[in-house]
Amino acid sequence: MTSLTVPPKHTDWIVDKGEKITTSEGKEVIILELDHTDDEVILSGWAKHFRDQYCDDSQIDLLRAGTSHSRSSYLKEIKFPDETQGLGPSIRSGDFGEILVADYLQYRLGFWVPRTRYRSKTIRDESTKGSDILGFKFIESDKSSPQDTLAIFESKTQFTGRAAENKLQEAVTHSIKDQMRKAESLNAIKQRFLDNGDAREVEKVQRFQDSVGNPYKEISGAAALFATPLFDADLLKATATSEHPNSKQLVLLVIKGIDMMKLVHELYRRAANEA
Repeated sequence: MTSLTVPPKHTDWIVDKGEKITTSEGKEVIILELDHTDDEVILSGWAKHFRDQYCDDSQIDLLRAGTSHSRSSYLKEIKFPDETQGLGPSIRSGDFGEILVADYLQYRLGFWVPRTRYRSKTIRDESTKGSDILGFKFIESDKSSPQDTLAIFESKTQFTGRAAENKLQEAVTHSIKDQMRKAESLNAIKQRFLDNGDAREVEKVQRFQDSVGNPYKEISGAAALFATPLFDADLLKATATSEHPNSKQLVLLVIKGIDMMKLVHELYRRAANEA
């Protein structure tokens, strides 16, 4: 059983152009490009998908009730990270990267990816604690199997700046911490589903809370997203993974694209104005 639904059209822009990188340790890095264009229909659909990560459209009027905000200003000033002030821009790019990796995990690799992380934010210009992206794959719908899979990905972005940074190494280093915070991250997702009365989703998550008594496969992932001018293949080749406790099942993923920060701001703009 998979979680596949009809993929959003923007996921067609995630393309493999055949570029290959192998690290100095001999580990393959998956290189993809976000080949986006100014397609009004696709961008509008993507903005709706993006907005859904933060709140359901049916709840916006209830959430803004008692304030003077329109739908748009509520999203811009209360829900979404700020466009220009403080940590807002970096939180925007980080959230964008995590959401895009979640889309890749769900719509390309067939995982069920809970989308509860951003709805529970209490401070908009802070990143949400815990592992970035968790995905679940089930062999059968009615019982657990040792072949069921839990995927835990860390995502880092660099869309601005003058000098390239090895964000892939940073993602690997942060992924090591996932082994310690896995129980907390699973519990947080379960708690959100429990609060919403989503009993079926609670059962799906709890299936993965005891890997000893109810074993399953586990994949780790380190993802780095770059604006194309900041993509440095030689720098990425130096990425070290040998210290990772799940190094044999560690996926290295890079997504690059042009004008990435411009795209991020455009999606937030559309997501607010088209609500």
